[in-house]
Amino acid sequence: MRAELAHIDTWIFDLDNSLYPASCDLFALIDIRMTDYIARMFGCPRDEAYQIQKGYFRDHGTTLAGLMRERHVDPHEFLEFVHDIDLARLTADPDMLAALDRLPGRKFVFTNGDENYARRVLDKLGLANAFDGLHDIHAMEYVPKPDPRGYAEICARHGIAPARALFADDMVRNLAPAKALGMTTVWVDNGSEQAAHCRDDSIIDYCATDVAVWLHEILGDERA
Repeated sequence: MRAELAHIDTWIFDLDNSLYPASCDLFALIDIRMTDYIARMFGCPRDEAYQIQKGYFRDHGTTLAGLMRERHVDPHEFLEFVHDIDLARLTADPDMLAALDRLPGRKFVFTNGDENYARRVLDKLGLANAFDGLHDIHAMEYVPKPDPRGYAEICARHGIAPARALFADDMVRNLAPAKALGMTTVWVDNGSEQAAHCRDDSIIDYCATDVAVWLHEILGDERA
């Protein structure tokens, strides 16, 4: 382990576009389902529903947050519907598993998705047993990243000392609350849709284009 990271005893990872390549583009499939949900709810054409969905995402952090605040939707129903997608685009990642297994300390997934979906994704990636815990949108009481409350809650719930924790996410804005708490931050710069538009180098400690490769690098693994 690199000396400057030797103090890290808790490793926290975003799920989508972080633990698998952004090129898999699962969000495109989820977008279709969200558009269908909104079109049905509003009784409007799909192009209009798409604009409504993106407006909720922009203004509230997630489409779900906007729908809950403005339309009082049932979050369980919404999440079950939009995450009912084919995961054939994902493949098992033995390099990621090998790196995670070698990390000293505990590992967590911190996602704006729900647990059922996250576990399906992790299983498809071959990472079903790689983590010590999962903090999802239900645990955040439907207030998504980057709201600071979710970060404080994952630390409180799992006894995480922020100064000894590392957080990796493909969205720079999601790193800000982690940095404010004292966590080491990693921007997963992999070309995802929301990756670069709000880059702020003051809250980025490390950049990684591929999490598995980066982990092998910091572990001094010859596969890096």
